[in-house]
Amino acid sequence: MAQLLLRNFTRAGNAALLTKGTSSSSITATSAEPGSCQLHTTPACCEIRKLARLRVVDNSDLGKRAMAEGRPPRCIHVYNKRGVGLIGDKVLVAIKGQMKKGILVGLKQKQRIKQPQFDSNNLVLIDDNGSPLGTRIHVPIPTVLRTILKEKTLAKGADYTKVLAIASRYV
Repeated sequence: MAQLLLRNFTRAGNAALLTKGTSSSSITATSAEPGSCQLHTTPACCEIRKLARLRVVDNSDLGKRAMAEGRPPRCIHVYNKRGVGLIGDKVLVAIKGQMKKGILVGLKQKQRIKQPQFDSNNLVLIDDNGSPLGTRIHVPIPTVLRTILKEKTLAKGADYTKVLAIASRYV
């Protein structure tokens, strides 16, 4: 049995000894005193919040250069009330030292029923008036995005249906 001793993992001055069994993959916390320190872990955050890394999936020059250099854009702000981005939400990103707006077209996080879940957080860069910077989207986008973007186009002055027009494949 392999043992891993973590120092400075204290709560109320009690050191914890973490043991990891070779037969099981669970990690348990034990201590000298009963009930003193428990190990709590949280799952990895797959939500679009501030400083989340995104992947540009259109063929805009700015997006291609940023992805080729290995410096993907990071989310600065999500334009909704919750502050957590969903499919079809508009976000403000920092890319190559500039601030640009974009629309989320694919997310890692757990989705609603009948919405596809992607392996990466996909983004299409847009202008202030809602027209995309690129001329083609390289990945399939969800069909639910049609209804979402049409509703937002009617409510706001920007025309987001151009993003749907440059998409070649839908899922």
